[in-house]
Amino acid sequence: MSDPTTSFQAPGTSTQTSDYIGVSLNHFAGVQKLFDDDADFRERIKPILKDLDRSNRELTALLSRSHSLTPSQWETYLSAHSPTLFDTQKNLINKLMEVAKTQPFYKYNQLWSKDLQNCAYLVILAGWLGYAGYSGRLVPQEKVVEILGIPQEAGRGSAEFWMTDEEYLHACVSLVEELARLAVNSVIVGDYGRPMIISQFVKDLHAAFQVLNLKNDSLRKRTDGLKYSVKKIEDVVYDLRLRNLVGTQ
Repeated sequence: MSDPTTSFQAPGTSTQTSDYIGVSLNHFAGVQKLFDDDADFRERIKPILKDLDRSNRELTALLSRSHSLTPSQWETYLSAHSPTLFDTQKNLINKLMEVAKTQPFYKYNQLWSKDLQNCAYLVILAGWLGYAGYSGRLVPQEKVVEILGIPQEAGRGSAEFWMTDEEYLHACVSLVEELARLAVNSVIVGDYGRPMIISQFVKDLHAAFQVLNLKNDSLRKRTDGLKYSVKKIEDVVYDLRLRNLVGTQ
């Protein structure tokens, strides 16, 4: 009868590989390698996303001048900045794509999704304000990705990096929220016509959102909140008409 105190040795193992019973150390070493690769990837994209966030905030400040300038002043201001308006964003997104393409897209895209939403929002806001010939109109998604230098495949399976439909729709919601603020501030600078243009545009965009059956919780909640922005703009238009500052049609 064998001694019960003797350590069990698994078939194919030597006494030098340890007293571990039925456990492969190589498996755990492989898991640790995955952890290390994940941490390394996150560290590589962190400075890029930091620079992208800073650049987005700087561009937001630039576009916010539209709240305090008359239409003619804004047109001159935008024309001076248009040639290089999105150069920094485009360069940083290109750096991000070079790093991101080494990993599965949906494994990490939540790390940069918010920054990409903000980039898209800035493009469509600038477009609505006159950039790239889209004054008073919504910049379509294919034009947004073109301006930002993102592959045109739009996530249909052939691209390693793309802008998701949800990111674009979030940007559209942000545009409505910003236009609600612009409607109020336009009155302050004496531009009574712009709130009327904003009102019709936002109503049309809000109606377009009603066609969608949204599954994304965050996007659905933000879309539900569009009615408050619509109401805010309608109040501005009502006050202008009440004071006979604009026509009734």
